[in-house]
Amino acid sequence: MQKELLFLVNPKAGKAEIKNNLMDIIDHFVKNEWKVAVRTTQYSGEVSDIIREDACNYQMIVCAGGDGTLNEAVGGLMQTDCKPLLGYIPAGTTNDFAVSLDLPREVHHAAETIMNGKPFSCDAGRFNDRHFVYVAAFGIFTEVSYSTPQPSKNMLGRAAYILEGIKSLTDIKTYQLTIEHNGETITGEFLFGMVSNSISVGGFKMGKPEDVSMNDGLLEVLLVKKPRNLAELQSTIASLLRNDLNNPCLYTFHTSDLRVFSSEDVSWTLDGEFGGNLRDVQIDVIPQAYTIMVPSREVNRAKSFDEISLVAEKL
Repeated sequence: MQKELLFLVNPKAGKAEIKNNLMDIIDHFVKNEWKVAVRTTQYSGEVSDIIREDACNYQMIVCAGGDGTLNEAVGGLMQTDCKPLLGYIPAGTTNDFAVSLDLPREVHHAAETIMNGKPFSCDAGRFNDRHFVYVAAFGIFTEVSYSTPQPSKNMLGRAAYILEGIKSLTDIKTYQLTIEHNGETITGEFLFGMVSNSISVGGFKMGKPEDVSMNDGLLEVLLVKKPRNLAELQSTIASLLRNDLNNPCLYTFHTSDLRVFSSEDVSWTLDGEFGGNLRDVQIDVIPQAYTIMVPSREVNRAKSFDEISLVAEKL
């Protein structure tokens, strides 16, 4: 029986290049024996709504867009008992998650990976009653991803984030926090915090790739405490850019859950989108929450299609 594929496209993501390749991608899916239904998104949150309502009608869901589009797709899957395979065509500006899973940026290669790659069971993060794919963060630089104008992203690419980030250095906000994890409590004044399931955030690699697993049931945590002076701030930022975590202002650890308390509102981002102003946050991991297609070293069309079909039948 022919398998059903839902193709969700954010036509405004990145430079909207996906529109120029749409027919080629659909044709590629059809030639691989999938019956394809296409929906273009019209408003923020629509991807989650569609998947929550229609996931059970498909064996695979493919989304084309940026990290925000993927966040919506995974969020929708977390709200349904049906877990079809997920395919992702990165079409945004930074595409952090795609970097972490070594997904191709070129849309035709990404479509080829979806058809001929291998299924990978990936962890997801839970943030109170919401979900995130690769990062929940607060503090300095975190507003950059959703405050940078789309025209600037399109014209300057990653440089647009850098320019916006430099602006935030002139008005650094810190937060007095209590953080509980792994039976320990950390109290202090912090200017940045990140809970991630990714090796790249904001277009920059954070930590060593060999130290990060996307399906180990653990989240990676990085906290930056308030520097005592400008020189210490500059040293800390330089350490982050060098991926050198041996800095006295940096706390790093792995955990399956943590809780963050503050006496004032803390502004959070989830996968680069606004996550709310909150004083009490519970974050935990959902191990191997969904299955996404990733590159395979073996390029064997028949074998990979059988593998996809087998997994789809089990889900």
